[in-house]
Amino acid sequence: MGALVKKCLQAGASKVTVFDNTCDNWQKCYASSGIANAVKAAGGQIVPADTEAYYAEVSLPRGVKLKSTKIHKALIEADAWINVPVLKNHGGAKITCCMKNYMGIVWDRRYFHRNDLPQCIADVCTWTKRPVLNIVDAYRVMRKNGPKGTSAGDVSVLKTLIASSDIVAADTAAINFFNQVETMPIESVTYIAKAHALKVGTSDLSKLNIARIKV
Repeated sequence: MGALVKKCLQAGASKVTVFDNTCDNWQKCYASSGIANAVKAAGGQIVPADTEAYYAEVSLPRGVKLKSTKIHKALIEADAWINVPVLKNHGGAKITCCMKNYMGIVWDRRYFHRNDLPQCIADVCTWTKRPVLNIVDAYRVMRKNGPKGTSAGDVSVLKTLIASSDIVAADTAAINFFNQVETMPIESVTYIAKAHALKVGTSDLSKLNIARIKV
């Protein structure tokens, strides 16, 4: 996160704002993860996302189950935004990645869980203000017992990043990569096919020019 904030500022951003609608206390999450110090040192700003006042309603006319939702004002007001999920197993959605990470920018996540979670994940990604880049943090991958895990044994260190402007392609590649350490048929991650059907992006990686870079 620190490196990304620096890159944005070097590219000419007047300010860089970081947030997530965390499940637990947001201040403790940012402190314990090290993100708070990293963002501050890089010149960015962390903003809260723990009350409904920080969100505004947007329309999702292409959605199947979700026709509108409340999204954090920091994204609505931003010139551009970058989506940075950690790749991990999730009990309900099977995989947390780029599309599932939208659950961190919306307010009423309970509606998603009550009304066909995979479809709602695909629906929210039809919001017209797409991320300019999706960066999957697959350095340390939680391969089971997600989203929180039970021990360090649930984690594999794979030292990988996956980046794409196509959110469906990024998730598809990430799931293929995830299968190196834990079996997860892509058919079981049903929001992939639903998002592909809504033309949010493509799951056909054979049509893309994919670069693999070793550092």
